[in-house]
Order: sequence, then C-alpha cells, then structure tokens
Amino acid sequence: MSTIDVIHAYLDVWNEPDAAARSALMKSVLTEDSLYVDPENAGLRGHAELSEVIGRVRSGLGDLRFSLDAVVGVHHDRALFRWRLGPAATGYDVVEFDGGRIRSIVGFFA
Repeated sequence: MSTIDVIHAYLDVWNEPDAAARSALMKSVLTEDSLYVDPENAGLRGHAELSEVIGRVRSGLGDLRFSLDAVVGVHHDRALFRWRLGPAATGYDVVEFDGGRIRSIVGFFA
C-alpha cells in the first residue's frame, strides 16, 4: 500500500461505525502498540483504546464522514495531512509509519 492508501485506510477506520469491522480494519492499518494523541485524548495505546474513543465519537457524528483533504508532506517514515469531517470541520494529523502501518498519530483540530 502507498502512503496515501494507508492514510485513506486510516480514515476508513474512523468512518466505520461497527466495532468488529473497525477492529479488523485497524489490524491492517495500525501497529498493535500504536499511539494516538489529540487535544482531547492523551496517549491512547493500542487498538482497543482507540476503537473505544472512535465508537464514542462516531455515535455523535450521524452521517458525517472523515475524508482526506490534502497530503501536506511526506518524508522518511512520517506524513502530515489535512482531513475534513463533513463540509466544515478540519484538522491535521501527523502520522509515523512502521512496516507499512501507522505506529503513531498526533492529531490537531483546526
């Protein structure tokens, strides 16, 4: 998978409302010990912790979906991209890759 493919697959994880399907997606996109940090969540470690937060967030989003707005830059084993949530909300994520999967995510809300 290309870097952009992995980013799209990561956003698919956030768009998946079903916990079991989300768990299956996570295995192909995120390392088992992945780390997630954003302004509201500090240091979520592993699939289960992130999936629980995604489930809570998804329950309040209705039909809104995350999409890739732009890849700002990619170098070495990192990428910075801008995402959209529906028509108005945006944010940025910095991801670090390990063996074709994401090892860490640092999210920023715009």
